Amino acid sequence: MYICSVGSKSLLGGVCFEVCLPSNAHPVWFSGLKNEFESLLSIEYIFTTIIYYRTVSSKYMPYLSPIFALATNWVAANNKPFLSTRYVIRNLTSGDKLHIRVTSAKGDAVSDPATLEQPVLVREILEQPKIRLPRHLRQLYLKTVGEVVNLVIPFLGKPKPQVTWTKDGQPLDPKRVTLRNSDRDSIFFIRQAQRIDSGKYEMTVRILDELEDKATIHLQVIEKPGPPENLKLLDVWGFNVALEWSPPKDNGNADISGYTVQKADMKTKQWFTVLEHYNRTNCTVSDLIIGNSYTFRVFSENPCGLSEKPAVAKGVAHLKKTVIVCKSEPFNSRDFSEPPKFTQPLTDRITTRGYSTQLVCCVRGFPKPKVIWMKNKMEIGEDPKYLAITNQGVCSLEIRKPSPFDGGVYTCRAVNPFGEASVECKLDVKMPE
Repeated sequence: MYICSVGSKSLLGGVCFEVCLPSNAHPVWFSGLKNEFESLLSIEYIFTTIIYYRTVSSKYMPYLSPIFALATNWVAANNKPFLSTRYVIRNLTSGDKLHIRVTSAKGDAVSDPATLEQPVLVREILEQPKIRLPRHLRQLYLKTVGEVVNLVIPFLGKPKPQVTWTKDGQPLDPKRVTLRNSDRDSIFFIRQAQRIDSGKYEMTVRILDELEDKATIHLQVIEKPGPPENLKLLDVWGFNVALEWSPPKDNGNADISGYTVQKADMKTKQWFTVLEHYNRTNCTVSDLIIGNSYTFRVFSENPCGLSEKPAVAKGVAHLKKTVIVCKSEPFNSRDFSEPPKFTQPLTDRITTRGYSTQLVCCVRGFPKPKVIWMKNKMEIGEDPKYLAITNQGVCSLEIRKPSPFDGGVYTCRAVNPFGEASVECKLDVKMPE
């Protein structure tokens, strides 16, 4: 946009037009306008501009008549008079010079024009260049090897700024970086990032070699680190193993953030993680099983992840069992042998014919005595009418549906190598009434 501002006031019978341009123009005085007539105000000039003006006094009706001229010909810009204190003419060309003259008219009468003594140079308004760097680019910008780097950096400024890029103070390699600049932004593009693309990139926006703004982007292209070096078994004691290693030769273009330590039992050969995100280059692995053998490996880690290959310990850690000799004192075992002895004798019973009954007694002895049931001094044997049971020293004899013939004297006899014992009782079987 191009702006030319013309202001007027009544002073010493003339008109003061103040032309305001970015090139520090000064007020210019016009003469020839008469105050005693009500008139219209017109402006004549050589080529197009944007003009702001004021009337000479409140009793004049302003008439704006900008006139175009090639060489010495004046051309009116407006076809009809209009009542306004402003007139805007667009589509100017920067670098042209403008001659302006203003006339006032009433009816068919037109006053002598008031003309600027010096032509006005039309210049484009300057806007301070400003780079609007996105927030995530104001700190270290990390990318993985092989990823695409596509940055859009917007900026402000008029006229169209000149954009330049440098890497570590040197011009960019067009084989590695593609740039595309527009009026509003600059696009920074790398198809496949490599570690050589890491560095300090500086973007400069400059206008007319006078105004400029700069922004810095720190790009770091990283990849997974290499494995640690010189993994060694320092010591083995009890259920503990001491390990030590050195940092990897290749850190993947990023600081090592830690190490991951794993162990494997030689029996199962399955790997289990012992330590994660460990910052030191030595450690002690505890809680191992005595008598087993273990091997160890260590991964290095950076912001891109764990190393693809680990460092494996050359040796195997054997956790030997401690030999324990037990010296026991001679033990004199106690002799629990004893002959049979009845702790609960048999009791006499009276039962009714047809109703089963039981005879119960308790006996002790070691070794376990053999129990023999007898009726009237005769061994019962395996008669199905009788059921003899011995459990935990309790002896019972069940007589199923007895009859008067089953009455008599019953004896329980216990025998072992150290002796024998017996108890007896009398059983009466009555007829039901």
